[in-house]
Amino acid sequence: MLIRKTLGATIVVAAILTSGCASIVGDSKYPVAVSSAPAGASFDVLDKSGKVVHSGNTPSTVTLKSGHGYFSGETYTLKFKKAGYPDQTVELDSGLSGWYWGNILIGGVIGLLIVDPLTGAMYKLPESVSADMGTPVAVSVPAGLSIASIDTLTAAQRQMLIPIQ
Repeated sequence: MLIRKTLGATIVVAAILTSGCASIVGDSKYPVAVSSAPAGASFDVLDKSGKVVHSGNTPSTVTLKSGHGYFSGETYTLKFKKAGYPDQTVELDSGLSGWYWGNILIGGVIGLLIVDPLTGAMYKLPESVSADMGTPVAVSVPAGLSIASIDTLTAAQRQMLIPIQ
């Protein structure tokens, strides 16, 4: 009976010491809500190496990895485009997960130095990212017609306007 209890306790202690807290409780992939103002912008998500890992239109939710190798968090660059608006670029950085520090509390040295850094679970990503597309700009169409918001015109350009009935 004593051997069974000792064996059970040993297995529990070994599991705690060889596991990563963030790997167990946290995650290494996170859903990130991507939005823009106004909505309907196309976007590309590029990882640290410049590789496009996702493309879509706002609003959307993408699942992204938080790590980029051993002890390296991922940084993403999101490039937004919408006709009539200037292109926008937004950085999305991973941050240290609070669960990573749980390794210190439970004595998981292997989790602290090996498991969580290798799996990327020591990092987390923000829940959302948004791009303000800014002020609309004139859009040229092939026939030479320019469409612009009256707010973007100079005083001289406004004087040349002809009302359409």
